[in-house]
Amino acid sequence: MDLIFFGMQGAGKGTIGEAVAERYGHKIFETGAELRRLAQEDSELGRKVKSIIDKGKLVPNKVVMEIVEDFMNKLSPDKEVLFDGIPRSVKQAKTLNSLLDKHDRDYIAVLIKIVEETALKRLTTRRICKNCKEVYPADYKKETCEKCGGELITRADDNVEAIQTRIDAYKKETLPAIELYKDKLITIDGEPSIEEVKKLAFEVLDPILKD
Repeated sequence: MDLIFFGMQGAGKGTIGEAVAERYGHKIFETGAELRRLAQEDSELGRKVKSIIDKGKLVPNKVVMEIVEDFMNKLSPDKEVLFDGIPRSVKQAKTLNSLLDKHDRDYIAVLIKIVEETALKRLTTRRICKNCKEVYPADYKKETCEKCGGELITRADDNVEAIQTRIDAYKKETLPAIELYKDKLITIDGEPSIEEVKKLAFEVLDPILKD
């Protein structure tokens, strides 16, 4: 069973997704990571992606979906996937669903739900590792990353104005996409601590995904 993960910025979607993927053996598809991987690949699609990135342009939706299709074509039929950060719009959702259906994949959607105030508070107080990009909440008191020892910094775009722009885009573009999955949607409360949200996620997903 493939999983499509949704969550407003600050919901902890990436962190929860990693824990879920590890527990159930899913391979994570994360658009940014896949773009970076492809840019290093000497293939027609890889060269196309590298050209776009080198010019500092945003990767068009059509190319993003080409990347998803390339990923799906190379994927073992018995390997389950957790999609993180895609789809971001109704158009992407419809294309992704068509791809999943084409490959005879079963899937459900998971929404880590928080309110806007929580998103703003978390994003304006979090820090990230300068090296490996691991994210740390405000209550993490150390100045270095537990994973690699890198320096923790505040992202330049983690200011109220920039965060509000991202949240507004989520509400305008992604919420309507989530509606398409209402018959296959599991909602998990993202307001508690990350560890508590992990427990909530496992409680809901264990009966579905555990053999």
